[in-house]
Amino acid sequence: MSVPYFRDHAHNEFCVRHEGKIAGVISCYDRLIIRGTLSSIGYDRAMEQYLRSEGVMLKDYQQWAGSKRDEIKANAVKLAKAAGVQIEHVRSSKSFRKEQRVKEIIAERGEAVGLVHVFSAMEPCNSFRWRYDRASGETHLRPVKNCCLHYYFYFIDEVYGLCYVRVPTWAPFMLQVYLNGHQRLARQLDNAGIGYDLVDNAFVRIDDFAAAQKLSNGFSADQLKRRLRQWSKQYCPPSQGLPGDYYWTIMQAEYATDVVFHRQADFMPLYDEVVRTAVHSVRADEVAMFLGRKLHGNYQDQVGNDFTTRIQGTRIRHSMGAASVKVYDKMGLMIRVECTVNDVPFFKLHRWVDKRDGSREWQLAPLRKNIYSLRDLGCLMNAATGRYLTFMSDIEDPSAGLRLMRKISNPVRHKGRGWRGFNLLDEQDYKVFVALLRGEWAISGFRNKDLRKHLPHLTGWRVSYLLRRLRTHGIIKKVARRHKYYLTKMGRRVLAAAVKVRHDEVLPLMC
Repeated sequence: MSVPYFRDHAHNEFCVRHEGKIAGVISCYDRLIIRGTLSSIGYDRAMEQYLRSEGVMLKDYQQWAGSKRDEIKANAVKLAKAAGVQIEHVRSSKSFRKEQRVKEIIAERGEAVGLVHVFSAMEPCNSFRWRYDRASGETHLRPVKNCCLHYYFYFIDEVYGLCYVRVPTWAPFMLQVYLNGHQRLARQLDNAGIGYDLVDNAFVRIDDFAAAQKLSNGFSADQLKRRLRQWSKQYCPPSQGLPGDYYWTIMQAEYATDVVFHRQADFMPLYDEVVRTAVHSVRADEVAMFLGRKLHGNYQDQVGNDFTTRIQGTRIRHSMGAASVKVYDKMGLMIRVECTVNDVPFFKLHRWVDKRDGSREWQLAPLRKNIYSLRDLGCLMNAATGRYLTFMSDIEDPSAGLRLMRKISNPVRHKGRGWRGFNLLDEQDYKVFVALLRGEWAISGFRNKDLRKHLPHLTGWRVSYLLRRLRTHGIIKKVARRHKYYLTKMGRRVLAAAVKVRHDEVLPLMC
């Protein structure tokens, strides 16, 4: 498989522009939720086959599952007693914050490795029910939704820090595991002897950001699988007596890029400008571009922006179906750009695909859900946060764009020919600016015919003249030996500033 590379965001345009204000940049997984499924009993036919192999009648499924439930309960009591903790029953999961309770306990007990606390709660689960088919005279199991007692085992692991395993007491024992990439990185920094300050799940200081990034990029799926197997045996004993092993898939993943500033005085004005501009200027095609996708006529899901003010600060969320890009402030010292996905196949990459006829083909295909996709998924989400940082570098500082506007507004002579400048107040030039700022051009560039679709009032030769005029003023550049164009860095800054000034300054003053 072709593995994409992790991009070093320390050299991103946004970070380069504010190099003197930035202490460092760190990218790593944040929240990871992993699901474990026993393939030997995970679905109805497999459960039927297993029970028959064990000589258990299907109508006795309840009794068989009940014995396993008692085994899990006894194990939970045993583990809690050995760790000196009490099993706390939660009657309403919506009104009770487990994380806050665990944080209070850790503040008292310390960061020692081991079991921290155990919660129990009645929650929905997958189960089976036997049915007799009169037509065939056979008995079968059918999947149903049920409720059973669940245990949440919160513990501090020597490699992954604070984690929890959610264990249902009823078959087929589908596990849910939570871990945090910032906690994992903190453990690695401790082992490497690199100093840091971790506050509210964010690194406000790291002595060596470059070394920390290398440790973050070394996320090992093999190491994680070994830990998951160990935890499943420890907290769900019935799984040891069942054939096969757990199959681990990614339920939810968050990947964060933190840009840490030296001072609040440098950070807050910059962040306020980012918030104001992103809320009004980000369109659906740009959201798709951030996530490495392209909008098309057959796309059925929702694409949108959401602005939220919280106690901790403000947050902007740009969503597209199962994935989103969020940006928010942490402790008034950093910008966190976070990519979240609830359905891993949302992302695609080129890989070998096995066909039903036994052949293999190299093609663009959805990412697999298993944990061995974590490296590829991290690279794709890392690229998404990098594209958003690049976007912020274009819009966050309108004063730089205003200075550069003079370069495009004044006439230019080239090879003895004069080329007039661009006028922000001219409606035709404004339409050109808006067309050039479309997010889709950032991925594959644009041609003459592409611009004509968005500038229908111009003929082909008029667009050709417009392209030469744009090139002369340094707004676009041509790809060698191809009739394709991209916006230059100066062009992106100037056009973004021009559109913003027209919307936020010129038009309101004229009204």
